[in-house]
Amino acid sequence: MNLKLTRATLSTLAVAMGAASLVPAVQADGFVEDAKVNLNLRNFYMNRNFVDNGASRVIPGPTNRGEAAEWTQSFILDAKSGFTPGTVGFGLDALGMWSIKLDGGRGTFGTQLLPTHDGNRPADEFGRLAVAGKMKLSRTELKVGEWMPVLPIVRADDGRSLPQTLKGAQITSRDIPDVTLYGGQFSGNSQRNDASMERLSQNGVGTTVHGKNTIESDHFNFAGAEYTFNDKRTLVGAWYGQLEDIYHQQYFQLQHSQPIGNNFTLGANIGYFIGEEDGAALAGNEDNRTLSGLFSLKTGGNTFYVGLQRLTGETGWQRIAGTSGGTLANDSFGWSYDGAKERSWQVRHDYDFAALGMPGLTLMNRFIKGTNVHSGAVTDGEDRGRETEVAYVFQSGNFKSMSLRWRNSTLRRDYGNTNSFDENRLIIQYPLSIL
Repeated sequence: MNLKLTRATLSTLAVAMGAASLVPAVQADGFVEDAKVNLNLRNFYMNRNFVDNGASRVIPGPTNRGEAAEWTQSFILDAKSGFTPGTVGFGLDALGMWSIKLDGGRGTFGTQLLPTHDGNRPADEFGRLAVAGKMKLSRTELKVGEWMPVLPIVRADDGRSLPQTLKGAQITSRDIPDVTLYGGQFSGNSQRNDASMERLSQNGVGTTVHGKNTIESDHFNFAGAEYTFNDKRTLVGAWYGQLEDIYHQQYFQLQHSQPIGNNFTLGANIGYFIGEEDGAALAGNEDNRTLSGLFSLKTGGNTFYVGLQRLTGETGWQRIAGTSGGTLANDSFGWSYDGAKERSWQVRHDYDFAALGMPGLTLMNRFIKGTNVHSGAVTDGEDRGRETEVAYVFQSGNFKSMSLRWRNSTLRRDYGNTNSFDENRLIIQYPLSIL
């Protein structure tokens, strides 16, 4: 179910909190005892300053804005019941979301913290209520409704004010030891800056007319299997996804963690996508091959990464519109380096200050460079990005678990519109456990 707010109101949260308050009235062991209700208070400020660093000499955007800057306060209520007793258990999940604008206008729209209406004016507020029913038999669970899926081939984006949700059904089975099987179908998509439920489309494909994509699909069908072994240090998986009449793709993954002595741990996360057009091929040719690998070395408070990514074929990497590119090694805050025929590499360093006696404080720095991008008439485009994140999570006291994050990044591209920018994000999150 999806709600769209048109006036300043707490209706979305009120409905979700009201549903949560009814949970104790259900006299069913497990349904209540295993229930969890959390409220996340998320304050998000984002400023993207556009820089003319490429072929375009016009300040990007229909309002000729030089920056996109907005500030929101969001309330995200996540209520999950347990299951009723018996051979077949039943449960209910609800995700109540509401975000209000603290600052932002037509001259600085475009951060995707807020929807835009009436000539690119950011909405004063927006929200949704996503509800999903669930049923469990042994170690197999069926979920039907709307929620935030996180799967290798469809990963909902939670990188702005409110998370993206999708509507559909999914079955997950763990009845076979060390094996997890997945299957299901999604039929609707509510993106991170949208209060409505829309048909499915492909990221970056088609144009938007009156809020609707010109190339849409009714269903995304998927199936997957994962197998863990070697004391759960190794995972192999195979997936299939089909955005009906647009594209279908296969994905093969390998994840491994290998301790070396007492001080070092090697890691690898390797994936390979094979994509092609599907059925009526509404978007035309969808030939794509994407090889991605993220390799790590952890010692003490340090973790060093190298990311390698290569695309071949005639098109870029395929995904549902609005979903995260987090499955790829070189996905970042502002870019995924997934253009047609693009080759990219990354170096990254993370440091956990707990090694110096300051738990909760972390630092991340990375640099990513892509070449050989094919985009329109461009056949050798380049892009590069530098990103830093400083984060602190309170360890005790009244603000325990509250996190502060500052993300500073730059992106430079020599092709496309809004091709280069400098960016800052400040994110404060305070999770409260209600039940």
